[in-house]
Amino acid sequence: MSDKPTTLSADATDTIDNTQVAAKSRSYWSTVADSISRDPVTLAFASILALIVLSAIFADVIAPADPYKTNMIKRLKPIGTEGYILGADELGRDMLSRLLYGGRLSLMMGISPVALALVLGGILGLVAGFLGGKVNMAIMRTIDVFYAFPSVLLAIAISGALGAGVTNAIISLTIVFIPPIARVTESVTTQIRNLDYVEAARASGANAFTIIRVHILSNVAGPVFIYSTSLISVSIILASGLSFLGLGTEPPKPEWGLMLNTLRQSIYVSPWVAALPGVMIFLTSLSFNMMSDGLRSAMDIKL
Repeated sequence: MSDKPTTLSADATDTIDNTQVAAKSRSYWSTVADSISRDPVTLAFASILALIVLSAIFADVIAPADPYKTNMIKRLKPIGTEGYILGADELGRDMLSRLLYGGRLSLMMGISPVALALVLGGILGLVAGFLGGKVNMAIMRTIDVFYAFPSVLLAIAISGALGAGVTNAIISLTIVFIPPIARVTESVTTQIRNLDYVEAARASGANAFTIIRVHILSNVAGPVFIYSTSLISVSIILASGLSFLGLGTEPPKPEWGLMLNTLRQSIYVSPWVAALPGVMIFLTSLSFNMMSDGLRSAMDIKL
């Protein structure tokens, strides 16, 4: 039997390395999935959120009545009234139908600004963190200007200047969420850009776009995405607040914040019906927040 050591070809070595990388990747995501599956709180709120989202998507099928149809004889009927499972609003419209259809606008106005801010703020943060120097100074000092204003007041001011409407409300909320996302992205990018593997990529002749796409973006995406999901709950509350103040959705469209506004005069007559839109806002924002916390804990191997 020969004692000569066995050598592997370059192709065989590359195959082994790729297999090991794939195994590590699968192992990481398997760990994340296993951690989430053993977290009953996250699963419970994920189920609640899935139910809310699906109810909004399939409102046409689920809703028992036309959300715009009025019936003054049935106005402010209590919960459990025949033909009105969750009662009727101040114009006799079916509350269950309006809550289901209202979820569409509320979810859209809550998720869209964060998604847009994630793209725009992420680009600004990546550029500022990777280039540094004067570019970082110019971008981040501009971002800091928006931190001088509380998010609620800034959203109200921008919406007031643009005028009422769903589109303007989404624009104002997007502007509000760009600074915090850009700040988080810049902070993580600054930490990563000086690591050894990034320096090695520079030394090998890789251009800036390749380094950002291959080495930085993959490491920045996780923390920034988790942080962004935590902002959705805030976005839903702010969007509902704008509609409550008349700066978001306009009547007669069903939207949870607007429904709270129109029912506020009926709080002493039919308090349970008037509270239903607020309950939906609370459950949805809480579910997003708890899911974000669960996802962060699952993706942080150290925890």
